[in-house]
Amino acid sequence: MPRSREENERVRQLAQENIRTSAMQVFIEKGYYNASIADIAKRAGVSKGLLYNYYKGKEELLGDMVQSRIEEIEDVMHKAASLGTPSEQLKHIIDGAIDNVLQHPKIYRFYLHLQTQPEEDLLLSRYSQMLNEEMARQFQLQCEMFRKLGVPEPEIRSLHFSSAIHGISLMISTYPEHYPVRQVKEQLFRDFCVTE
Repeated sequence: MPRSREENERVRQLAQENIRTSAMQVFIEKGYYNASIADIAKRAGVSKGLLYNYYKGKEELLGDMVQSRIEEIEDVMHKAASLGTPSEQLKHIIDGAIDNVLQHPKIYRFYLHLQTQPEEDLLLSRYSQMLNEEMARQFQLQCEMFRKLGVPEPEIRSLHFSSAIHGISLMISTYPEHYPVRQVKEQLFRDFCVTE
């Protein structure tokens, strides 16, 4: 019996997820430019032909990975925005960001590296710009949370908050086994989620 349209779509999504996961592993190990489609297909356990059935090449694959990352960021922020109070919203952002880095420190470093590509690298800087534009959109949502919290200069407070989270994320991704995550999260909650 042939598969239904829904089953075909599920199989396609699983295959693409496997390829994206494998590509991430290869990009982390070899770097984008040194990774080949053959490396990615081998890691994914698929033929190059099947991989090309889903992606035209490495750049389209990277674009899909960046789009998935953007959707993850949007998801965390939309879930945060749906919570009742600004304090709960900010706590959700802290938990989401730090827990993600704890679970995937190398992936965090990969996207951080991608976000800081020089403009002269026309290929990678395009994806860097996509990530940075999404971060700027989400920053505006975060500023609104601080505005509702009633803090003076909500944009500066939001910038301070983002800087603290990114610094902590970098430290966790560099020293994952020696970082006092629970204590630092509690300090972030006290510093940013409580009005005086």
